[in-house]
Amino acid sequence: MNPYHLFGSTNSVVEQWAKHSIRGSHPDAQRPLGLLGLNISEGNRVTEFILLSFPCPREMQILLFGVFTLTYALTLVGNGSIICAVKLDQHLHTPMYILLAHFSFLEICYVNTTVPNMLVNFLSETKTISFTACFLQFYFFFSTGITEPFFLSLMAFDRYLAICQPLHYPTIMTGRFCIKLVLFCWVTGFLCFPIPIYFMSQLPFCGPNVIDHFICDPGPLISLICIHAPGIELSFSIIPSLAIFLTFPFILGSYTLVFRAVLRIPSAAGRKKAFSTCGSHLTVVSLFFGTVLVMYITPTSGHITTTKKIITLFYSVFTPLVNPLIYSLRNKEMKTALRKVQMSMKILLSK
Repeated sequence: MNPYHLFGSTNSVVEQWAKHSIRGSHPDAQRPLGLLGLNISEGNRVTEFILLSFPCPREMQILLFGVFTLTYALTLVGNGSIICAVKLDQHLHTPMYILLAHFSFLEICYVNTTVPNMLVNFLSETKTISFTACFLQFYFFFSTGITEPFFLSLMAFDRYLAICQPLHYPTIMTGRFCIKLVLFCWVTGFLCFPIPIYFMSQLPFCGPNVIDHFICDPGPLISLICIHAPGIELSFSIIPSLAIFLTFPFILGSYTLVFRAVLRIPSAAGRKKAFSTCGSHLTVVSLFFGTVLVMYITPTSGHITTTKKIITLFYSVFTPLVNPLIYSLRNKEMKTALRKVQMSMKILLSK
C-alpha cells in the first residue's frame, strides 16, 4: 500500500479538516468557510494552531493511537532501564556508560517533546495547540534534537581515547572531565535556539493557522508568518546545518581511527569486543545521520510534506525506541546489569 494514500492527499487535508469542522462541534463550525482555520485574538494575532498530524479515517486514528502508545511506553522502559542499570551497577560507573546513561535520558526527553501531544491529537476532534505550547514544543524538540549529535560526537571521542590512546585514557577521561563534557553538550544544545525562536514568536501570525505536520516545525510555521522574514529562515537553516556538518566529519574521523587501531589488535577476542562496542555506537550514528541526510536530499516536489512527516516520525519516535536494543543486545556488561535491574524489580514487586 502506498503510504501517501494511507494518510491522505497533502493538497486536500485543509479542505477535509474544514468540512469536518463544519459538520462537527468545533467552535469554528459556524464561521464562514473563508475564516476556517483562523483563531485570531485582538490585534489580529493567532492564539492557537491546528496540527493536522496524519489525516486518515477515525478507525485508523485509533489504531495509530494504540501503536504509538505502545511505542512510547517501550521507549520509556528501554531507556529508563539503561539509566537504572548504570546507576545501580558499580561496574558501569565508567565514562562510556555514564555517557550512555545521559544519552538515554536525552532520548526520553526527545520523545516526550512529541509523542504525548501526538497521542492527544489522534483522539482530538479539534487538534489544536496553543500558541505558547506550540513554541515551547518547537524549542524543546529542536534543542534535544540538536543536542544528540553533540552527544554522539562525545561518545565517539570517548571510544577514540579508549582504543587509540589506552595508556592516557584514564588520566584524560576522568570522572570530572567527563561530567564537564556532558554539561557542555546539554548547555550548547539548549542555547542554540532560544533567541531565534523568541524573535520568531514575536512576528505576526495572521492566519491561516493550520500546520500540516504532527509537530510545530519551523517550515510550516514560517509559511504562516504575515511578513517576509529571511533572517529567521536563514537562522533555522544555518544552526542545524552547522551542528550536523561539524559533528558528522568529527564522528566519522574518530571511528575511522578507531577501526584502524582495532585491526592492529593481535588478540581475536580483543578485536571482537572492540568491534562489538564500536559497532553499537556506529549503528546509532548511522540511524541518526542517515535520516537527517535523507531529509536534506528529499526532492522538493510530489508528496514532500508526507515524506518529511514520515522521516521526522522515524528519527523522533522510532530511533529512540531501537537505541536501547542496539546498545544492550551487543554488550555483555549491559545485559548483565539489565538482568540485575530486572531481578531487583521482581524483588520489589514481590514485597
